Amino acid sequence: MKKPIALLLSTLLCAPVFASQSSITEAEGEACMGKDKSRNETESAARKQAKRMAAEFSGTYIESTTEIENFELKQDLVHAFVNAEVTILTVLEETWVDETDCYTIRIKAEVVPVKEEIEQVAASAGFADDPTAPLSVVVRSDKESYTGGEAMKVYIRGNKPFFARVIYVDAEGTSIQILPNPYRKDNYFPGGVWHSVPDGRDRFDLVVSPPFGEEQMIVYASSKPLGAIGLVASGPVYAVDEKPKQIAAKTRGIKITETSASPPDAATGADSAPAPNARLAEFSEQTLTLTTRASN
Repeated sequence: MKKPIALLLSTLLCAPVFASQSSITEAEGEACMGKDKSRNETESAARKQAKRMAAEFSGTYIESTTEIENFELKQDLVHAFVNAEVTILTVLEETWVDETDCYTIRIKAEVVPVKEEIEQVAASAGFADDPTAPLSVVVRSDKESYTGGEAMKVYIRGNKPFFARVIYVDAEGTSIQILPNPYRKDNYFPGGVWHSVPDGRDRFDLVVSPPFGEEQMIVYASSKPLGAIGLVASGPVYAVDEKPKQIAAKTRGIKITETSASPPDAATGADSAPAPNARLAEFSEQTLTLTTRASN
């Protein structure tokens, strides 16, 4: 028997309030002290080089995988990634070589392309239906608004195959992972089709109930298996045992050097499916801000 889950869910049939596309990759940087550079300055220089290399690699990857006939649009897309904002997710390795006074650092970084540029290219080139374009995931629901007692469904669609994690955050800030869940552990989705949450494999319904207010449905998606987060089984779903910032950070803990995924783990929601053989993971995060109201 399916269980109702009390959710405050009123969503959008248009674009989400917040959406982002990015890539996650590894890169290395090196710098030497010299006469006019301190250790701190040397480390900073190496970090900047590593971040620059991450952006350049992402641009090269996008250029080689995206099939856009319009040359100017393709160059605009590459430019958006090459000039991206780069955030260091993890320092994988760092070494000082005393003999040469040189410092080397290897990082895992997220490369976030220039928002205005990638949005313009995406709209002009039709990324939503192009499997060669950077990963783009759309989230919708079956109605624009909901009142107490109503059930709803969420629909997810990607322009190419993707792994997904769906987190629901209630009005009090409690996070629940509704996908993958104890009864639906596979979170690998074919591209180009709509996928519903819940569907016949789930053991819950999304039923709107108090407290009413503003809530969120967050969808994390990637071309490779997502990083594991702390979860506790709670009936047909998982309670999330992480702070919001840790959910986002740990989800980005993607093993980008893998060529295939491991079998699913019931405690973490990590799943198995073929993953592209590349030193880069395409990543997308979308957040729907949701509101509900009491029935009259």
